[in-house]
Amino acid sequence: MKAPIKMKVPILEELKNRILIADGAMGTLLYSYGIDRCFEELNRSHPEEIVRVHRAYIDAGADVIQTNTYGANAIKLARYGLEHEVRPFNKEAVALAKHAAEPGTYILGTIGGIRGFQEPSLQLDEIRQSFRQQAEVLLSENVDGLLLETYYDLDELKEVLKIARKMTSLPIITHVSMQEPGVLINGMPLADALSQLEDLGADIVGTNCRLGPFHMIESLKGIPLPKHAFLSAYPNGSLPDYRDGKLYYQTEPGYFKKYAAEFRNEGIRLLGGCCGTTPVHIRAFKEGISELEPLTVKNVNRSSDRIVIADNHPDTPLYDKARSGRSVFVEFDTPRNLSTDNFFKGVRALEHAGADAITMADNSLASPRISNTAMARLIKEEFTIPPLVHLTCRDRNLIGLQSHLMGLDVLGLHDVLIVTGDPTKIGDFPGATSVYDVSSMQLIHLVKQFNRGISYSGRSLRRPTHFRVAAAFNPNVRNLDRAVQRLKRKIECGADYFISQPVFDRERIVAISQALRGVTTPVYLGIMPLTSSRNAEFLHNEVPGMSLPDDVRSRMAAAKSKEEARRTSLQIAKELIDTAMEYFRGIYLITPMTHYSMTVELLHYIKERERRLASGTVQVSHRIR
Repeated sequence: MKAPIKMKVPILEELKNRILIADGAMGTLLYSYGIDRCFEELNRSHPEEIVRVHRAYIDAGADVIQTNTYGANAIKLARYGLEHEVRPFNKEAVALAKHAAEPGTYILGTIGGIRGFQEPSLQLDEIRQSFRQQAEVLLSENVDGLLLETYYDLDELKEVLKIARKMTSLPIITHVSMQEPGVLINGMPLADALSQLEDLGADIVGTNCRLGPFHMIESLKGIPLPKHAFLSAYPNGSLPDYRDGKLYYQTEPGYFKKYAAEFRNEGIRLLGGCCGTTPVHIRAFKEGISELEPLTVKNVNRSSDRIVIADNHPDTPLYDKARSGRSVFVEFDTPRNLSTDNFFKGVRALEHAGADAITMADNSLASPRISNTAMARLIKEEFTIPPLVHLTCRDRNLIGLQSHLMGLDVLGLHDVLIVTGDPTKIGDFPGATSVYDVSSMQLIHLVKQFNRGISYSGRSLRRPTHFRVAAAFNPNVRNLDRAVQRLKRKIECGADYFISQPVFDRERIVAISQALRGVTTPVYLGIMPLTSSRNAEFLHNEVPGMSLPDDVRSRMAAAKSKEEARRTSLQIAKELIDTAMEYFRGIYLITPMTHYSMTVELLHYIKERERRLASGTVQVSHRIR
């Protein structure tokens, strides 16, 4: 007579009575086998390798394993051209886990986070759709629960948790990832984040990745036991080392065995591993808690000293004037050499002509100039006109960007224009490299994070910065609606106002205004006088984001002398200004090279036209935005 099959106790019932050990990193083990590719694709091409990993962890003592589906969603798979393989990859992953499992092994369907501090522009609607598609497959294959892990963006995790909770009554485990012990990327204390997740229906709440055992333990010391849920932790093996083109994690297994008891003392009921952990580490965890009962009572003293309280900005935002009246910014680039007399003479002339701000590019066209930060500080000391510095993603890595931004704030330079930056290949330093650690949207998000007093890594800056962020808007594209959608995404990232590329077509100005209907964020429309026909052709044919109509290029080509070219250029600019002032309150005059006298003349023209508009001499029949 056959012995009756023992029914597996639901995982939440099991956690009431004992601590469960979960598996460790899937990717780390596959990487150690010499596999460096889309790991989720291996569910189909090399299923035996996935089963091999699962069994290695089960043999090491893991009670819980997770499916090889961390990045098996349409958004992440699209990086490999595999976005249509969501269903088969997830379905096969569950089958492989079941094939490897023993009768008492719990199988969790894993879904990894997508939008973190490096993907702030990704829309939640896209994430919801991607998550729902993946979760439906995993749930249809009868997993024992869902593991939502490595979420840097708490808002994203909360959104997908709501979806998952509506889709299933199975246990849901939610893991946030920290940038600093005890603190999320947005500065929220870990305890508050876990409490919010429990209130939204998570059955097990915890943290994974980024931190090794020591710092994860330190983070958990301030965490009370949840009201109804259980606590979990999946630490990294260590900080990674990079040698001979490969990543290495150096933590000794004995170190993990020692810390297993400390995880138990902080109330952890589900203990596993993340990056750098292997079956050896999981066996060490198993041995470390083998004789321990779960913690049922925990006394903690929570501290709120990490929370940064934002203070009020000491200055009036530059863009405020464009909300109700006319505002004109002038771009005037710093010199390419150390002769500065003409530059400051131009600043003085532009100030007297009535410019509301002087903006300076950050090595425009990828060619070195005197630091705009240095010149902005001198302008701030010697003039009354406020400076606005451009900041590109091209020239500095994340370390340099954070250092630079902290320096700007200390110098009192709080107005910045965030731009991607022209690639170095178009400049006169062909051997230079473009950095681009972040996109312009990511940098906007980072600057606004600084305004909450939180650094890139999540550490406290001890006080908030005071930046007002302008963002670039390029309307010189075929699909204007798409450009406006990108503008709206920058608003979501924190942009306070926009400065556009120069526009050379009056009809285009009208079209831009219509495309921006419903956008209340101020937009400064770019107007740039030309210096010659050669200049017009160069801008049209070689400079990214520039587009000149045939009519404008023909008029400049018809000029027979430098003086005639100057008159023609100013006439074209004034015609564009006439139209721009009918539709936009903010005007952005771009000084061509060092020819500030042309900009001065256009400033006088704007002031005179504004006076005539106010007196009723000139009528405007359109709504000005």
